[in-house]
Amino acid sequence: MARHVTLFTGQWADLPIKTLAPMAKSFGYDGVELACWGDHFDVDRAAEDVGYCEDLKAMLGEHGLGCWSISNHLAGQLVCDLNDERSDAFAPEELAGDPEGKRAWAVETMKNTARAAKNLGVSVVNGFTGSSIWHMLYSFPPVSDAMIDRGYEQFRELWTPILDVFDECGVKFGLEVHPTEIAFDIYSARRALEAIGNRETFGFNFDPSHLIWQGMDPAKFIEEFPDRIYHVHMKDAATTLDGKTGLLGSHLNFGDARRGWDFRSVGRGDVDFEEIIRALNRIDYQGPLSVEWEDSGMDREHGARESCEYVKNIDFEPSDIAFDAAFEE
Repeated sequence: MARHVTLFTGQWADLPIKTLAPMAKSFGYDGVELACWGDHFDVDRAAEDVGYCEDLKAMLGEHGLGCWSISNHLAGQLVCDLNDERSDAFAPEELAGDPEGKRAWAVETMKNTARAAKNLGVSVVNGFTGSSIWHMLYSFPPVSDAMIDRGYEQFRELWTPILDVFDECGVKFGLEVHPTEIAFDIYSARRALEAIGNRETFGFNFDPSHLIWQGMDPAKFIEEFPDRIYHVHMKDAATTLDGKTGLLGSHLNFGDARRGWDFRSVGRGDVDFEEIIRALNRIDYQGPLSVEWEDSGMDREHGARESCEYVKNIDFEPSDIAFDAAFEE
């Protein structure tokens, strides 16, 4: 049976979910990965009101859509981030300019996200963790080992009580491995797991677009963490290095042609999705393939439709028989 293909609603949060649902179905999707912002999914309400969750599922069902995961990237980011003015819009207005107030709100919101997921009947929450040490990436002024250690210790301290609630609810958290997070590549992901004692609740939302421009082979991430791939984003990116451009982005916004890399509609970038499907088959991943669509140079409805078709065409089941079995005695 082919995996479900879903649309992550985060990039469509300007539309009400009742407007987006029939659109997603018309694009060909089997379901949605609900973002916990806009009006798509209110985790504080859902944590207390099972009826709200039932009504939302019924509405999606009327359009032939399922939901197998939710995502709360915005609140998750504030748990470990430095929480400057860039993220004021992620939290309640009254917390603007209050880094620790935003952090406390984020911790409680992520706990409620686990409770909301349970009430909705989904077993995976995707999101970010934030990182207090991402800005130390280049190590100048000199960064000591102790400073990096403190960043992972802060991650452990802040996320342990959150993950305790996830355990109570029977829900897993999938960190989207990503620049600005406590894990952004294979080695930092391994260290993040070690920091929390390799507890099973914490795994990864695999997204190849954030690995490919770093020069990594995304399929190797799957091979490195075969038991921790809790969700998959189908998202593409392309590097356009021409001798003038650089991988650090040059402080140019996404969509600027001068950038050294940018996101592309699925199948139009550098990601080898066939190798990803083969790697997912090897680890027996049965979850959804969720399109996170971001391409500043393309109409999003066109892109969402063609991405759905691309993912459905490239997904395939592994063989249950050797191709030369007919020649065996």
